[in-house]
Amino acid sequence: MGNKIYIIGAGAVGKALAVFLKLSGKEVGIIRGSVDNIPSQVETVSVLAKDAILTADIEVSSLSDYPSFDGILVVTSKSFGNEKLAETLKSRARNTPVVLLQNGLGVESPFIEKEFTDLYRCVLFTTCQVVAENMIRFKPVAASQIGIVKGTQENLQHVVNRLDNLVFQFRGEQNIQPVIWKKAIANCVFNSICPLLDIDNGIFVRDKAVMELAGKVISECVKIANLSGVDITEQEVTESVLMISKMSDGQLISTLQDINNKRKTEIETLNFAVVDIARKLGKEHEVTRTKLLGELTKMKSDLNLISPA
Repeated sequence: MGNKIYIIGAGAVGKALAVFLKLSGKEVGIIRGSVDNIPSQVETVSVLAKDAILTADIEVSSLSDYPSFDGILVVTSKSFGNEKLAETLKSRARNTPVVLLQNGLGVESPFIEKEFTDLYRCVLFTTCQVVAENMIRFKPVAASQIGIVKGTQENLQHVVNRLDNLVFQFRGEQNIQPVIWKKAIANCVFNSICPLLDIDNGIFVRDKAVMELAGKVISECVKIANLSGVDITEQEVTESVLMISKMSDGQLISTLQDINNKRKTEIETLNFAVVDIARKLGKEHEVTRTKLLGELTKMKSDLNLISPA
């Protein structure tokens, strides 16, 4: 296994991670996730973290530059592109460690279907926001957790050791599914309510009525998680939402950033993913608020995509 870290996705999370890894002395490069056959270039990227500005020169290239990979692939691109990405990578990286730094439920499914053998899910506990060209604001909430989808404990530890750094921290997690569900439910809250209210993440610690609505979504989603065999409680998800809200006060959630920038959102792997699981369980009637908020968010996104600039 090589030591280079390839980050697929040139968005805020990918660029912030690349800077921290580069400054930690690790070999890292960014690969564009949505465009190909563009010449490689070096970009100077700055990250505002804890009142300090950290800057590094990062190589940005395209997937077409790599017939194979010798290292670790970290996917930070939007999850709606995973099916196409898994198809593209299956002949180049099927046995390469792939770490999905993406929110939502079932984002690993395309890679499982393509028989990737070394696959990991990372649950992010950070918020990132582009504030200017190649300037990212980064706020850590807690160490982001990585767990095995397919692979070995030894390789998991290697992945964690390679990605961990003093600012953007990672740790291994033996039972990643409850963590995935808790974060996905929190994201159902943030990525629907905040865009619909056009407001920052801190609203849940500032406004009792908004937090009451969040609590109803949490209750619906936790029921579906429990019915799916995942042992989590409403209280722990609520505590997570409040912690994230407090730590990222003033920050805009990714879906609101996407809508503002006329980009497609990932609401399908959040609210709609929970609704789909509920439907398969015959419990769609249990997630009416989660479904409605997801539909309204998608409607807002779709209308924004077709509206004049």
